[in-house]
Amino acid sequence: MTTTTDNRFVVQAVHDLGTALWFGGSVMGIAGVNKSGSDLTAGIDKVRVASSAWSRFQPAQFGGIAATLITGLQLTRSNSQRLALQKGYGTVGALKAALTVAGAGATAYAAYSGAQIGKLAEQAARNGDLEVKDATLPSAGTPAEIKKWQARQRVTQAAVPTLAGAVIVCNAWLVQSYRLGSTVKGLLGRILPD
Repeated sequence: MTTTTDNRFVVQAVHDLGTALWFGGSVMGIAGVNKSGSDLTAGIDKVRVASSAWSRFQPAQFGGIAATLITGLQLTRSNSQRLALQKGYGTVGALKAALTVAGAGATAYAAYSGAQIGKLAEQAARNGDLEVKDATLPSAGTPAEIKKWQARQRVTQAAVPTLAGAVIVCNAWLVQSYRLGSTVKGLLGRILPD
């Protein structure tokens, strides 16, 4: 069991749960939330349903990202010796940090794109009927400005689980590097020439 001086277990668990929430929620949103409006008939309702669901999930999603970032910093600090000594550990750790920051940025931009779609959809609905297939897919009658933001949102929403998944993969590599064989191989890689 962990002691008060060895809290890596708790930090690692919070990190992994935060990243899982971020990854899983983004996949569910793309596969379920965005498409759920296609069952409705009015274009504005298709956008409103998705906007409402994403708005309700947003605090949890950004909580997962914050947990990933904060605990990632704590894990980095507690592994400073491993970063310096074990070959590959620092590179993968830096890659993981960059992927996390990029994923957080993509998530924020996807949320901003969704807000723009919602605002423009409300304006279009006031001026007449809004035509869309669903929250992120335009139809032939979708206004050009909404189409532009839908395209941006589709790209960034696809990037989010890709980046969050890459964070999970990097984290798996880092955790496996704690195994004795990996540690010895990494240390020898620093000491012995190729």
